[in-house]
Amino acid sequence: MEIKVIAFDADDTLWVNEPYFRKTEERFYALLEGYLTTHNLERELLKTEIDNLTLYGYGVKGFILSMIETALKVSDKNITAEIVEKIIRMGKELLEEPIELLDDVETVLSALKPKYRLVVATKGDLLDQERKLRKSGLTHYFHHIEIMSEKGEADYLKLIKHLDIKPEEFLMVGNSLKSDVLPVIKIGGHGIHIPYHTTWAHEVVDTNFEHENFKSVKQVLEVLEHV
Repeated sequence: MEIKVIAFDADDTLWVNEPYFRKTEERFYALLEGYLTTHNLERELLKTEIDNLTLYGYGVKGFILSMIETALKVSDKNITAEIVEKIIRMGKELLEEPIELLDDVETVLSALKPKYRLVVATKGDLLDQERKLRKSGLTHYFHHIEIMSEKGEADYLKLIKHLDIKPEEFLMVGNSLKSDVLPVIKIGGHGIHIPYHTTWAHEVVDTNFEHENFKSVKQVLEVLEHV
């Protein structure tokens, strides 16, 4: 591989994210248990979130609005202002969760920084992702930070053009096959998948993927063995 740039996803690749969402979802289901079973609430919330992605994008703010919309729907618009207030409070608490770096992240970034241009390529709410990056203490490792509204082939091609490199000189590291690996492989780049124990249902793809430009590792430290 003639890699010049290594890009890292942020949430659940550099630091913990999805478990905080799951904890908030469980509180949301408990709040509305009088209206619908947990399984059905989970299904309704996911559907609402996916329907709203084109309007709100990814991140906590869209998640809060989707929870409120779901609560209105399953209660036939009978929820109280107090419940809406509790949902908003849960969302604010989610925004204030601490940044917990995953094991060996700094070790890997320190080893790679002298040899490659390192980039953060993540999607989500701009303000929230900037806050998390600032609190992570990792910003100084990165040549460039790209907060994307979506992670498709066109989005990665735009990033690669901005970095003034060829697709085959680009390596993406992340926990989502759907967002972090498959689009990059399709445009001629390289991908390393680091599965995380908790994944948002919308990011799950059912595939046994194999490609000469693709590697799957169990932990971030193993990235050093493949570059």
